[in-house]
Amino acid sequence: MTTQYFMPPEWAPHERTWMAWPGPNPTFTDERELAEARTAWGAVARAVRRYEPLTMVVGTGQLDSARELAADGIELVELDLDDAWMRDIGPTFVKDRADGGLAAVDWTFNGWGAQDWARWEHDSAIARRVAALTGVPAHSSPLVNEGGGLHVDGEGTVLLTETVQLDPDRNPGWTKERVEAEVHARIGTTEAIWLPRGLTGDYGEFGTRGHVDIVAAFAAPGVVLVHSQRDPAHPDFEVSREIIGTLTGRTDAAGRPLEIVEVPAPTVLADDDGWLDYSYINHYLCNDGVVLCGFDDPRDEEAAALFRRLFPTRTVSLVDARTVFAGGGGIHCITQQQPVAGF
Repeated sequence: MTTQYFMPPEWAPHERTWMAWPGPNPTFTDERELAEARTAWGAVARAVRRYEPLTMVVGTGQLDSARELAADGIELVELDLDDAWMRDIGPTFVKDRADGGLAAVDWTFNGWGAQDWARWEHDSAIARRVAALTGVPAHSSPLVNEGGGLHVDGEGTVLLTETVQLDPDRNPGWTKERVEAEVHARIGTTEAIWLPRGLTGDYGEFGTRGHVDIVAAFAAPGVVLVHSQRDPAHPDFEVSREIIGTLTGRTDAAGRPLEIVEVPAPTVLADDDGWLDYSYINHYLCNDGVVLCGFDDPRDEEAAALFRRLFPTRTVSLVDARTVFAGGGGIHCITQQQPVAGF
């Protein structure tokens, strides 16, 4: 595979969205947690389906638990699953620069750095199986990586995190140069901007150890949204300052100085389990819409207004994401876009 392929930005037109349905696993430890997760995933799926087709991958033998989604026009596909984070286990779709034909990058997946609780026997094969369902070729990468570990502007720039791609439990011995070469070859980027780390809560038991899609994301070429924790009592106050400092003065692959848009964090700081990493950065762009994480927080409407200014042609929908975050991610983490082929 060569740089004849490139990864379109999330705001480019989608053919559909892919998700994975929660099933019994260590993330959802009892029937109550599993039921709550299915309600939360279902709410996100219905919000996305208002804007574009959606396919939900459902674990073998669990179709009955997802039947009501079909009544809302959501396609169900039965495949073996371990967990429910399609952003991370699914394919990264790319397009041929010559004719716009689709292909899929199949990153190596090892349970977010072989974490003790994680299972990935089935999830490590999902990217290739989803690619087969779409009828596009899949290209395997030796890089252990997840979809939430990168974000692109579609014009050559990619955001990465040192604690993810350089994690010794993911890619022991890999250097920045080697990671960049592999990423650029797979998704057609030429400029990597490395963030030092992710949010504090993302290093907890079910965290990803620093995915970029909860702390920074492109909103347009040259425009980066950044999580901004305003309360000095939270450790992310300093983390936010460090990340904003890292991005300040940087240029993208086209030589544009980055415009940084600070997105205030929700006001709630912690729960009984420790510091929370609630973040509006972990949104999902779909055709004509923005599905935005809500937290029943005073800042929800402030964030929605900010996103309406950034995306004036899209409808912004707030969906309660607290249950999703309790499982270790957000709305972006459970969705994966399939771009429209061609140009």
